[in-house]
Amino acid sequence: MTIARSQFRHFERLRVRWAEIDAQQIVFNGHYLMYFDTAISGWWRAMALPYAATMATLQGDFYVKKSSLEYHASARLDDLIDVGVRMARFGNSSMLLQCAVFRGDALLVSGELVYVFADPATQTSQPIPQAFRDVVGAFEAGETMVTVQVGDWATLGTEAAAIRKAVFVDEQGIPAELEWDAGDAGCVHAVARNRLGLALATGRLLAYQPGVAKIGRMAVLPSQRGSRVGRQVLDALMAAAKARGDASVLLHAQASAAPFYLRAGYSVEGEPFEEAGIPHLAMRQAL
Repeated sequence: MTIARSQFRHFERLRVRWAEIDAQQIVFNGHYLMYFDTAISGWWRAMALPYAATMATLQGDFYVKKSSLEYHASARLDDLIDVGVRMARFGNSSMLLQCAVFRGDALLVSGELVYVFADPATQTSQPIPQAFRDVVGAFEAGETMVTVQVGDWATLGTEAAAIRKAVFVDEQGIPAELEWDAGDAGCVHAVARNRLGLALATGRLLAYQPGVAKIGRMAVLPSQRGSRVGRQVLDALMAAAKARGDASVLLHAQASAAPFYLRAGYSVEGEPFEEAGIPHLAMRQAL
């Protein structure tokens, strides 16, 4: 069977590391399964499906039943490889994923992994829910995986609060009393959800000064970082600011997140400062 790059929508780019080559100076054969697993994790992220939360929603879990690989050529130290993943077919309780490793357009390794959907308590198979089939079908068809809702705290507060607690309080160790303030009640909030209705990211928009909006509390669940869901929340809040007539948007970015905002068109203003013990930068963009 001929396998080409064009058959895959999702790729994960990896660089071959020293620890992955063997005495023949090529990638040890078993590492290709690790490459496949890494790419499959990226495939879940591309579909905006945080794995643990998704399995809880679907009330089951996927277990590997069979793995097969075919070796066509070798990857070597420092090669940049693209690992493709696609859904080949669904059964009643199983799914077949096709994976392939490319260096440029050259196919190095291809493989198939059969997963069975089962009850985690008994590991007995059960039908794959239609909701999951629909998400995969939509992804492979090139449809959007995330929608962003803009609204008030009464509408979005429960989901926004859960994400902010997970990111700011639990992950970053910011004291809870610093995270919550009276501003939430009067802010415009945004929440991004996947096709299963799971909330993934949030942010808020304040009226800071006449003609100037301020975006804050931008938070993305760890499993979804790098998937552009944060950018979708940012864009939605900026659109809301522009719609109400603001001329510019200001934000206080954690220094580690500054590249994200620079890519979105923001510029740094002034010197670094600390908020809640974390280095920040003031950044602004005209609307």
